[in-house]
Order: sequence, then C-alpha cells, then structure tokens
Amino acid sequence: MQCSPLPPATLIILYNRSSVDSMTQKETFHGVPGILRPFKEYIEAKGLKKGDQIVYYGVPGTCTPFVELLGFAIRSLDPEQVFVPMVDESKAKKIHPVPDVGMQVGTAAATLKPKAIVIMGGLSMSNVPVKAEQVKAAIDRHPGAVIIGVCFMKMFEKAGWLNTISFDLLIDANIDPVEVVKK
Repeated sequence: MQCSPLPPATLIILYNRSSVDSMTQKETFHGVPGILRPFKEYIEAKGLKKGDQIVYYGVPGTCTPFVELLGFAIRSLDPEQVFVPMVDESKAKKIHPVPDVGMQVGTAAATLKPKAIVIMGGLSMSNVPVKAEQVKAAIDRHPGAVIIGVCFMKMFEKAGWLNTISFDLLIDANIDPVEVVKK
C-alpha cells in the first residue's frame, strides 16, 4: 500500500505581549522545523546566553516530548532548561542532553530563576486540572521573564486563556488532518 504525501503542518508565529487580536502575524511556517527554528531564533534574539534558565510548564507525558524537542533545538545555546509538571514548581526537574538520544527530563531538582518561561498548550486542555489563573500566578512569581506559549490547534484561544495570559511569543501549530494508513 502506498501513502500519499501528507500536507505540511501549518504554524503561525505571533509576537507582542498582548491579546492575540492585537498581536501581529510575523510568518507562517511548515512542519516540525517550522516550530523549532522560530523558537530558537526568538530565544537568540532575546539575548539569552549560556547558563540562562528557560522553564517549561506542561502536562507530564503529553507535553514532555515537545518540551524535549524544543530543548534539543536550542541545545547549542547551552541554557539551563527545566521542566515543571503542571504548575507544581516543587517538582521542577532539569532537562539535560543524553548522547545519541536527545534531551531528557532528569531527576535532579532545579531552583527556578527563569529568563524565559514556556507555557505548553496541554495545560489548557479541558481534562487537565490547571486553570489559566494558576499559570498566571506562576508567571507572576518570575517578573522580567519572557513569556512564550507553544500550542497546537489554537488550544489557548479555545480555552479562553488569552484573556488571562499575555505572551511575548505564541507558537500555534496546526496538525489537522492526521491521516492514518492501515493494511
């Protein structure tokens, strides 16, 4: 059985710390590189340097692979990267490189001092017990950090989170349709 080529995933990058309505569209990209390259370029443009901390908040299991992928994209910048499950900062874990594998969330606890905060869209899913106000409270504990949102299928918008959280950068990728071929 032959598979026809799939359409590329569409990605819309929005800038400015305000609601989506007042954000400006910069570009539309395609596929996984279209998520990773703009993320890295934005981190570089913000002047983050070796040792600066980037903290990702997300759902364990669901968001973790995407966090590790984003982390892999910026590995050459050598920031300290941390994953916070949900918004429980007491469970923060360092993300580290694993040779021949990529980036992995480890077991070492981390003290939070972020220069950038990445909020993953999985937190806004209706079956996840996290509210936008809880995420906003976590953000407010770290004044001065750049706020980045990464989601799929307009999750932040659909959940109404854009009324509460103001992103400096929002990466919103579209992965629909998903085609499955069986034999």
